[in-house]
Amino acid sequence: MPLYPKHHFVRDGHQVSCQVCNSSKLHLILDLGFQPLCDTLLTKEMLNQSETTYPLRMLWCQKCTCVQLDYCVPGSIVYHPDYPYRSGITQELADYQRKISESLIKKYNLKSTELVVDVGSNDGTLLSGFKQKYIRVVGVEPTNIAKIARKQGIETVQKFFDIKTAKEIKQKYGQASLIITTNTFAHMQTIGEFIAGAYNLLKKDGIFINETHYLLDVINEGQFDTIYHEHLRTYSLKAYVELFKQYNFTVTDVERGDRYGGNIRVYATKGEGKKVNPRVKELLKLEKEFGLNKLVTYEKFAQRVKKARFQFMDFLIQAKKAGKLVVGDASPARASTLLNYYGVDTELLPYITEQPTSLKLNMYLPGKHIPIVNNERLIKEQPDYVVMLAWHYAKPIMQRLKTRGLKSDFIVPLPDFRIVRNSKVR
Repeated sequence: MPLYPKHHFVRDGHQVSCQVCNSSKLHLILDLGFQPLCDTLLTKEMLNQSETTYPLRMLWCQKCTCVQLDYCVPGSIVYHPDYPYRSGITQELADYQRKISESLIKKYNLKSTELVVDVGSNDGTLLSGFKQKYIRVVGVEPTNIAKIARKQGIETVQKFFDIKTAKEIKQKYGQASLIITTNTFAHMQTIGEFIAGAYNLLKKDGIFINETHYLLDVINEGQFDTIYHEHLRTYSLKAYVELFKQYNFTVTDVERGDRYGGNIRVYATKGEGKKVNPRVKELLKLEKEFGLNKLVTYEKFAQRVKKARFQFMDFLIQAKKAGKLVVGDASPARASTLLNYYGVDTELLPYITEQPTSLKLNMYLPGKHIPIVNNERLIKEQPDYVVMLAWHYAKPIMQRLKTRGLKSDFIVPLPDFRIVRNSKVR
């Protein structure tokens, strides 16, 4: 099992070097101000208490091209026991995770004797797809969402994943064929603990599969709202290759998808010198052609973000003056970054709606304290406009709301501000 470099245990607080390659050549791209933790939602009683905020700045590493935050909030604060995110209640995400399990079973011809481990397994939605095919599964989830997974029959370890936890899983369940982490690896301070733990837990030629937001899509689509305290890093493929070569892994394959508005799935095989799919070389070439290695690319991105902000705020203010009712729909973590950076409060956006099954109902958005209510209210009140805060799922959400009888027009805030008339939704 390889030892890991000191900088792969990201310390709390201000960062002065790259979290991947340790370079000091970091450039400030976007300062989103001091913001609260996006998934620390508030109860009504908490509105009368002081709220902690932290710097939220987007930096780019000139050497490995990884984008990262320059301030790290301790994981124990970010992922508190009452962390409210559940993957299984979003139909699009549940369907997507089922497809992941199906594709991986086929890709690696998995047998019932093999073990699949999901780190950051949440409510067990992803692992349930493997279990239905009688493949052994273990989830690792530090929050109380682990209890929901256990009730659904998914064996789940309620801990943070590190070398010690990996050793315990190995002793109890044996070595894993696959270790998967979706929308989690970019969040971890303990990069070295994770990769070294994965190396120890995986069998020979085992695969570490990591899926997260993709830097090229974030920049290409103006997705500044993917920047929040949970997302310490936004990876390019070049940064992944740089990272895994510091361990005994080979990046052997890569795929792109459209989750979160654009994602990357990286396959790292245990051991050096493994056969590499041509897709890896092709995507590295595309990153260079796009300009992920040039500062000017990120400067143009920042200009686009500021333009979208002005257009959105101008619209809200004019709508308010005209007596129009504008409300929000959905409260993913990215909504907190967007609304707090833009400076939108209850005067301009009186409430945000969520699905009846959401753990976020009757809570308040951190920072601007916008109440989160049942989306049945949209049908009852028929506001003039509904802002798609989960804009990366805008099309299916607009279709679903229209089918339910919503007559409002829609606002899609990113990648560029636009109004979608209800009559145009098909």
